[in-house]
Amino acid sequence: MKAIEIAQAGGPEVLTLADVPTPEPAHGQVRIKVAYAGVNRPDALQRAGLYNPPKGASPLPGLEASGTISAVGAGVTDWVIGDQVCALLPGGGYAQEVVAPAAHCLPIPNGLSLKQAACLPETFFTVWSNVFMRGGLKAGERFLVHGGSSGIGTTAIQLASAFGARVFTTAGADEKCTACLALGAEIAVNYRNEDFVEMMKAHGGAHLILDMVGGDYLPRNVRALADDGRLVQIAFLQGPKIELNFAQMMMRRLTITGSTLRPQSDLAKAEIAQQLRRHVWPLLEAGKVTPVMDQEFLLADAAAAHSRMESSAHIGKIVLKVE
Repeated sequence: MKAIEIAQAGGPEVLTLADVPTPEPAHGQVRIKVAYAGVNRPDALQRAGLYNPPKGASPLPGLEASGTISAVGAGVTDWVIGDQVCALLPGGGYAQEVVAPAAHCLPIPNGLSLKQAACLPETFFTVWSNVFMRGGLKAGERFLVHGGSSGIGTTAIQLASAFGARVFTTAGADEKCTACLALGAEIAVNYRNEDFVEMMKAHGGAHLILDMVGGDYLPRNVRALADDGRLVQIAFLQGPKIELNFAQMMMRRLTITGSTLRPQSDLAKAEIAQQLRRHVWPLLEAGKVTPVMDQEFLLADAAAAHSRMESSAHIGKIVLKVE
């Protein structure tokens, strides 16, 4: 089959179209004939040599895909050949075929295309597990998400709004802020010329912050939290190390936590999938939440897709068309 390999650690140009063996599903797995693969920041980190796949995972990039089941492994009872699904992957999505745990597959929501569905798993698993399961967001709470125009951001804005939270966000351009407001954010600030700390303080502070920036955002996030607030960290685009005064955490009873999705157990990811199917898939099918699409590239043009993502000019999700 055709797949995108990482020839060596480096920039987008190291992504190479190659012929590789077609994978076979093991016990509890299915094989998917890929229609579309989602493009995500962790793919770029892996390409750069900064994010190694978990033990036993495919070395090929790609953490989510949609398509049609082409083979089922032993022990699989929930899916049959011909079913259309989208799936969270441990790797390997930039390919014509990919294997995934059957429990990490979800049906294509009614009314959504395969292209749209390819954008769901990585961001929706991440947002649901961190904002709702870990962060405990409740209706009426003030929620701040950074990078509101990203795949994570557009998903978080919509889900938090759908569940009754007041949503605040940051983005790096006025047109991106406008897009965030259209998705349900109450206030969107351009971080290049506005201070999100002062904005949140003016509204009583955030009960919950979802951050993927890190660096000097960490102490600023602490200042932007309301008393008893929670900060959930999911990435460090500006680095993981910073000096932080933890006295504020004690005096104001703050919670600082975080997670990464890829290294979690298959059982943990299966539980997230079940919760998504129960709580979020009905919202997608009702049109109350929808994936925000940026641009589509052919599989062979994966390097261009990565360049687009790393330019930060995109709003929403980038996908690779495979079939």
